[in-house]
Amino acid sequence: MGMCFPCPAESAPPSPNLEEKRAKLAEAAERRQKEAASRGILDVQSVEEKRKKKEKIEKQMATSGPPPAGGLRWTVS
Repeated sequence: MGMCFPCPAESAPPSPNLEEKRAKLAEAAERRQKEAASRGILDVQSVEEKRKKKEKIEKQMATSGPPPAGGLRWTVS
């Protein structure tokens, strides 16, 4: 019953071929990508622009280094 180890007298079920497994995973990934693409991005161009802008900002932050030591200071009265 259920998933148990094979009896010692019986042979183990054949394990899936690695190439078959990779092919199935690749097909599933392609299917997910197609579903995501068809899910409803109405303006592909604006999404691409936002992605590029975000990458540009991240790159600038990475190359600029840490912020200056001073910064804004809050005083509590």
